[in-house]
Amino acid sequence: MTLIAELPKNQVRSSVQPNFLLTDEQKAFFDKNGFLHIKGFVQRETVQLFIQELQRVEANWIAEKVDKINGTPIKYGRDENGQQIVQRFAFASWFSPVLREFLQDKRLKALTTLLQPYDGRIGEDEKDGLVVNHYVRTPESNFSRMGWHTDSPRDLFLGHRIRPMLNVGLHLDDCPMTNGGLRVLPGTHKQSTLLTLFRKRQFIDHRPDPREVGFDIEAGDLTIHNGSLWHRVEQSPNLGAASRRRVMYIPLITGEYQPKTAASKTPFYHILGRKILR
Repeated sequence: MTLIAELPKNQVRSSVQPNFLLTDEQKAFFDKNGFLHIKGFVQRETVQLFIQELQRVEANWIAEKVDKINGTPIKYGRDENGQQIVQRFAFASWFSPVLREFLQDKRLKALTTLLQPYDGRIGEDEKDGLVVNHYVRTPESNFSRMGWHTDSPRDLFLGHRIRPMLNVGLHLDDCPMTNGGLRVLPGTHKQSTLLTLFRKRQFIDHRPDPREVGFDIEAGDLTIHNGSLWHRVEQSPNLGAASRRRVMYIPLITGEYQPKTAASKTPFYHILGRKILR
């Protein structure tokens, strides 16, 4: 395992191999910086299987005109061919035995050690479940970037104090740093609650930060970041298929078990987000 504390061009990162137990060094890196980058977590053949499953679920949702799952809105857009696509899935594993099986991967459960001393779990039935974001830059796409934000405010919207969580992203496309993608501000997970909420304008501020870190991603890589870490998604400079970036987000959460159902109401942060992200 190689840890690189400082690199030119803001490419600070930690990389580990697919069969792993988190070492003290890796945990220390995460504790200091708030993120990890795991290379080759799944093979490309597995990535293709996941993409096929998502396309099957997408076709069903489009045909059935699904607009919400368990109260969470589904985001639609258009690809480079003008075809309607799902740009943000929620609770995707509920509709795919393949994806549900993946969430039982012991390596994912092992990542909950990063939440100690809190007891962590995979929130398949909580918050928005297994979320899949499909970024593509076209004139008709509604989802090609995302402004600076933390994942913590939604706890406040739900009437809770901020609870420790991890956002674990399995990347389904190659995405070098030059093609946009994830940017993080190392160490900001240790800031005060005030800065967690107001260091930047949540989701509205897209401006690059001189301290930000980007990643050279290959399909099958995993990124992990603390829910209180400031992060954003940089828009690709390319248009169409060359801009495509698909990521499956697995929430590792703590606190009281709070499953969602078909009767769950739409949280206010989703209503607000629809207005901000238009």
